[in-house]
Amino acid sequence: MLDAVINGLSGLGAGFVSLHWSNPIMIVIGCILLYLGIKKDFEPLLLVPIGFGCILVNIPLAGLMEEEGFLRTIYDAGVITELFPLLIFIGIGAMTDFTPLLQNPMTFLLGAAGQFGIFLTLALALILGFSKLDAVSIGIIGACDGPTAIYVASKYAPHLLGAVSVAAYSYMSLVPVFQPPIMKLLTTEKERVIVMSSKGLKPVSKTTKMLFPLVMTVLGGLIAPMGLPLIGTIMLGNLMKESGAVSRLTKASENEIANIVTLFLGISIGATMDGRAFLNPQTLIILALGFLAICLDTVCGVLFGKLMCV
Repeated sequence: MLDAVINGLSGLGAGFVSLHWSNPIMIVIGCILLYLGIKKDFEPLLLVPIGFGCILVNIPLAGLMEEEGFLRTIYDAGVITELFPLLIFIGIGAMTDFTPLLQNPMTFLLGAAGQFGIFLTLALALILGFSKLDAVSIGIIGACDGPTAIYVASKYAPHLLGAVSVAAYSYMSLVPVFQPPIMKLLTTEKERVIVMSSKGLKPVSKTTKMLFPLVMTVLGGLIAPMGLPLIGTIMLGNLMKESGAVSRLTKASENEIANIVTLFLGISIGATMDGRAFLNPQTLIILALGFLAICLDTVCGVLFGKLMCV
């Protein structure tokens, strides 16, 4: 009888005994992500499930990321297969209006200039000793687009998914904080009061709006076949929106599908943040490079904008 009681009491403390030093730290980090999402409203749709997933995976003996664990099941079904980011891209396409871009195609070049930070950071990551695929996954943080970063990292560097995802979404939410000082530093007061007017621009026909996603899918797929899943899904969502023929699918893509997938995606990303794998110097380097990538994007975009005003 006494042995049974002792065994029972020891079982109650097994979780505490099995704690690795990194687990409490990651649980605190998970709580910080929850705080940022809930109290500070920083990307709450992703940071809340990511933070909670981080807490779950750092509680020992639960086996949530072991084979057949529920977090492992979600991760394998949607992240490893790249399904979740692609479903989110359909929703993004359904919510995107390309009319200003079609009215003023020169903004294509401005958008392209704003991506130079990706390539500069990729080169720096290679110099620092990261492999080519790891460097690509780190550089893509500069896209300042969470689903894109998740898609690329899950495809080419799954072991970096947690760090890349947290960096991407954290910096996305902080863009209004660190971009204005860079912009102010690189522009004059006269340049900052320039207004981009839409007056004089021709209206875009419905036919053009419907042809745009089709043309972009074909051309994008031929130019960059490996990027076709991303291009194709966002353009599918946009075609559904512009055609108006499948309003139920469009609304579902914008709302129900996007919401459910966002929840699963966030919690499965958080599940990759096991303390033993996450807390290392490499993670800090990735966070620093991601921040640099977005800053360089801003610098290149502003400088090209100045050039366009000449």
